[in-house]
Amino acid sequence: MELRPLQYFLMIAREGTISGAAQVLHVSQPSLSRQMKDLEQELGCTLFTRGARHIELTEAGMRLRKRAEEIVDLVGRTEAEFRIAPDTLAGEVRIGGGETPAMSLIADVIAELQDTYPLMRFSLFSGNAADVGERLENGRLDFGVFIGHTDLAKFETLPLPAQDRWGAFMRGDDPLAAQAAVSPDDLADRPLIFSRQAGREMQAWFKRDLEDLDVVATYNLLYNAALLARRGVGYVVSLEGIVDTSAESKLAFRPLDPPLAADVCIAWKRYQSFSPAAQVFLEKIRDLWG
Repeated sequence: MELRPLQYFLMIAREGTISGAAQVLHVSQPSLSRQMKDLEQELGCTLFTRGARHIELTEAGMRLRKRAEEIVDLVGRTEAEFRIAPDTLAGEVRIGGGETPAMSLIADVIAELQDTYPLMRFSLFSGNAADVGERLENGRLDFGVFIGHTDLAKFETLPLPAQDRWGAFMRGDDPLAAQAAVSPDDLADRPLIFSRQAGREMQAWFKRDLEDLDVVATYNLLYNAALLARRGVGYVVSLEGIVDTSAESKLAFRPLDPPLAADVCIAWKRYQSFSPAAQVFLEKIRDLWG
């Protein structure tokens, strides 16, 4: 399988029409259609459902889109790495992670490396543990920051000197905001908003099945969940230090009681062949926390 047809396929998926993709790619529409038919024949499946004005990806097309994005991304990144002069430390380091105050530690490392190696570049990806783990495994990330109970057996890991505290975000004028902390009994009969990946911790802390709780919403990233808390939709159970809780924010954070904390670590793929830039980053974090 050649790279160019995959690049053309991704452009069609993005534009939604072969004519639109042909215009962006500066190729003729018949030529582009022919290359897609050849790609379908090579893979032995139909990639598009062709309508009068718009095309849709089939299930096979959606699978190929995901793989093609990974392939094109890795090829582009590899080419960029090998174009760098041997005596120059440059290149991109890709780091993914969930929302955690511990990312400030990573920011400190990035700032120091940038001062020393101004040609280094950094790409940050925000996502939950599943998203970050998948990208780490397929090579689209160099490092991942993970919070709490996550199966990282397939990765090398390094604990970070940080621990996040769980609590609940709520409106600043809520009755529970007058308390120093909130207990399972305080929250058990109230509308709750949970992180999609925190079910294990919450079930253990509440000492009851999540089905017995009034979970009105779930979230991936906290910013949008905080908007719901501000509107009084529910109590967002999350980590401290991510959302503004100043008086102007109209939000309050109260820790859980009994206390619940989450360890934080940084991970990378076993036996990974790092770029020079990523290797320098790894050596730096090992010097600091190894």
